[in-house]
Amino acid sequence: MEPVSSNFIACKAPIFQKLTDDQLQEIHFASLEILERTGVILELQEAVDMLKKAGAFVSDGNRVRIPSHLVEWALRTVPKRVVFCDQEGNRCMPLEGNKSFFGTGSDCLNILDHKTGKRRKAKISDVVDAIKVCDALPNIDFVMSTFLPWDLPQETIHIHQMAVMLSNTKKPIFFVTPEFEGFAECVEMAEIVAGGAAELRRNPFIGCYINLSADLRHNASSIRKVLYMAEKGLPTSYTPTGNRGAMAPVTVAGAQAHMAAGNLTGLVLSQIKREGAPFIFGGWGLLMDMKTQVIPYAPPEMQGVGAAQAHYYGLPFFGLSGCSDSKVLDGQATAEAALTLMADILSGANLIHDLGYLESGLTGSLALLVFCDEIIGWIRRFMGEIEVNRETLALDVIDDVGPDGHFIDCDHTFRHFRKDWYPNLIDRQNYEGWLASGSKTLNDRANEKVDEILNRPRPGHLPKEINQKIGVLVDRIMEK
Repeated sequence: MEPVSSNFIACKAPIFQKLTDDQLQEIHFASLEILERTGVILELQEAVDMLKKAGAFVSDGNRVRIPSHLVEWALRTVPKRVVFCDQEGNRCMPLEGNKSFFGTGSDCLNILDHKTGKRRKAKISDVVDAIKVCDALPNIDFVMSTFLPWDLPQETIHIHQMAVMLSNTKKPIFFVTPEFEGFAECVEMAEIVAGGAAELRRNPFIGCYINLSADLRHNASSIRKVLYMAEKGLPTSYTPTGNRGAMAPVTVAGAQAHMAAGNLTGLVLSQIKREGAPFIFGGWGLLMDMKTQVIPYAPPEMQGVGAAQAHYYGLPFFGLSGCSDSKVLDGQATAEAALTLMADILSGANLIHDLGYLESGLTGSLALLVFCDEIIGWIRRFMGEIEVNRETLALDVIDDVGPDGHFIDCDHTFRHFRKDWYPNLIDRQNYEGWLASGSKTLNDRANEKVDEILNRPRPGHLPKEINQKIGVLVDRIMEK
C-alpha cells in the first residue's frame, strides 16, 4: 500500500477565519438551542425511536427535540479526520486540518456543449465524458457524476452513474441518489470493486452526499441513507440546503445556526447507529436573490462561514466553489470560479465540489472544469512554501554574475527554473506569438483541452470479471 498522497493544498499560517472563536461558540450554542427548543421533524419512525431511546423528547408523533448532551456526545465520538482511498487501496485523500481536495458536482440537468457552445439536456454519454476529463486532470482529486442524464429512466439513472464512475476512474467517488431505492446497490457495486464490504470500510473510496431540502425537516430517504452509511462505517456528508431568506433566516449568523442544527441532527443519528461512523460537515447558506428569486452559487457572504464552523467542531468540511452563476464560459464565469476557489481554500475547506457548474447549478461545463484545474494549479503554487537557504539565496551566483551580467545561462537557473508554475491554458505569449498561434481565446483553448483528453485512448482499469459482476447487478436492478 502506498503512503498518503501529498497532492493537496494545506493553508499555511495564518489561515483565513471568517468568524472569531467567540462567534463560532455563539452559533454553536444557538444551534443547540434550536435543537432543544424548536426541534426537528423526522419522517422516519426508526430515527424517532432511536433518538427517544437516547433521551430526546418527542411530540406530535415525529417532532424531536434533541438535548445538548447528545450533540456533545456525538461530537466526541465522531472521527476528526476521514481518509479516502483510490480503488487500489492507496490512501490518497486525507480530510484533515486545512487540506483541500477538489471534484465536480452530481446533478446538472444541462450541459454547455464545448463543441457547439450551446446549452442542451445532458445524456449518459456526457457523464462518461465528464468522468474521463476528471480522471485526466491532475488537480481534480475526486469525482461526482456531474450530470443527470435525460436519456435514461429517471428512477435508475444513479445506478448507471455509479457504474460509469467505477469503470472510468480510480479516483475517490462521491455518489448521490434521489431516493433510497437503489442506494444499497450503489454501495454494493463499490464493494464488488473493493473485494468485499470489510475491505471497502477499511479503505473507503466512496462517500455519499446527502443534500437535505430543509434544515429542520428531514425526509425519510435522507435519514435512511445516513443510517445505512453509518452502519456500513462509510463516510457521509449530511448537508442541509439552508437557502437564506427562503428555507432559513436571511442573516448569516441565523442561517448558519439553522443549518448547523440540521447537520448536527444527522451527526447524532450517525453516531447512535454506529459510534465512530465517519461524518463530513456541510452547508453553505446560499441566498435567495430577492430580485430574481434565483439561488446564486457564488455570492460572497457565506464564503468561509461553514468551513469555520466545521473547524470549530474539528470536522472535515464539504465545500462548494469553482462554479458560477453565468450562463456561458465568460469573464463572469472565470472570475467567480477563481474567487470561490480561493475563498474556500483560504478558509481550509476540505472536500470542495461543484467545479465546472454554471447557471446556479443547472448547467455543467467541461471547459470550465478544465479551467478550474488550471486555477487550482495556480493556487497550489501560490500556497506553497518558499524555500530560503544558501542555495536559493544564490549569493555566490549573484557575486559571480556581477552588476552587469545576466542569469539566463547560469547553472543555478537551469537547476531551478522548472520549479516555477507553468500554465496549460493561460496565455503568456507576446502579441505576435498569440496571433501566430491562431489568436485563440481562453474558451478556445479550454475546448481544445477537453477534446484532447476525450480523444486519448483509455484502456479500462477494472478486471473483466469485476465489470461483468457490475453489469449483472445493473441488469438485476433494471428488471425490477
